[in-house]
Amino acid sequence: MDQKNVDRLMQSLSPEQRRQVESILADRKQTEKLLNTPQAQALLKKLMGEK
Repeated sequence: MDQKNVDRLMQSLSPEQRRQVESILADRKQTEKLLNTPQAQALLKKLMGEK
């Protein structure tokens, strides 16, 4: 996923959702915790074109 896609995704979020995402990304431990969930792993694989 490139920066252009990330920007487009962020713009599609509501202001509250955007604040939540920015809050999670600002906290490294929260980001790691989120990215290690099975749901996030499945989404990342889908976005990266893996099966």
